[in-house]
Amino acid sequence: MRGSLQSYRKVSLDTQLADASPHKITQMLLAGALERVAQSKYAIEHNNTAAKGELIGKAIGIIQGLRNCLVMDDDSEVGTNLSNLYEFMLASLTRANVENNAAILDDVSEVLRTIKEGWDAIPHDMHHITAHAS
Repeated sequence: MRGSLQSYRKVSLDTQLADASPHKITQMLLAGALERVAQSKYAIEHNNTAAKGELIGKAIGIIQGLRNCLVMDDDSEVGTNLSNLYEFMLASLTRANVENNAAILDDVSEVLRTIKEGWDAIPHDMHHITAHAS
């Protein structure tokens, strides 16, 4: 049954991605990172070291991907600020993993939530512009 559910989720995600704009994909990545951080926190709190490492690794991968998609103009304060926030989160996730510290994950979640809220607040008619500032 679990395999069927995972297959359904993958098909559903693949369908969403096929129809998604760059703006929507960024929203999905931010939501995925938030979910992985929450799952990592749960794993730490329940002493599940293997799951913690895997989930933090997935969160790092998502955030690294977001950072790699940034278009850095010479005068882009937004891009620079996002890059700095992504670097902070990457370092914090690594530290949380090494120190087995769930409280650090709360800081990462707060930053991710703030970025996602800002991203979600962008009006639909401006989504074509945000494809360059992710």
